[in-house]
Amino acid sequence: MAVVKELLRAENDGTLSFGDYTLGSKTKLEGFEFQGDIYKVKTFAEITKLEKNGMFVYESVPGTAVENFKTGDGIVSFKVSAPKDAQFTLELEADSEYTVYLDDMNIGDMATNLSGKLSVSAELEEGKSIEVKIVKK
Repeated sequence: MAVVKELLRAENDGTLSFGDYTLGSKTKLEGFEFQGDIYKVKTFAEITKLEKNGMFVYESVPGTAVENFKTGDGIVSFKVSAPKDAQFTLELEADSEYTVYLDDMNIGDMATNLSGKLSVSAELEEGKSIEVKIVKK
């Protein structure tokens, strides 16, 4: 899986790809229009963060590359890669239950907190990506 050198791009299948964990210093792209919304990404080796219309969507520590990010109908799905293990946090519906899948393996049910944040740790390694799917119960 390659990093997203454009920092943020719209894919032909209606999804978003973002993040470049190879950057040595924080780099950002603002004002990216996609399906009527405005996106902003900040990314480098230590963190990757995506905002939609000024609101938190995704954050990872350390930085990651995310491909085919899609939300809708109670499901969030994407592919993520990084040179080492990472933790990513998503903004979902507050105080709700979700089932988390990594590479189609159910890793369990998780609940969001009152602010709607859900954090997942993933074992990652250079050159490989994992598929993430989070489904509302």
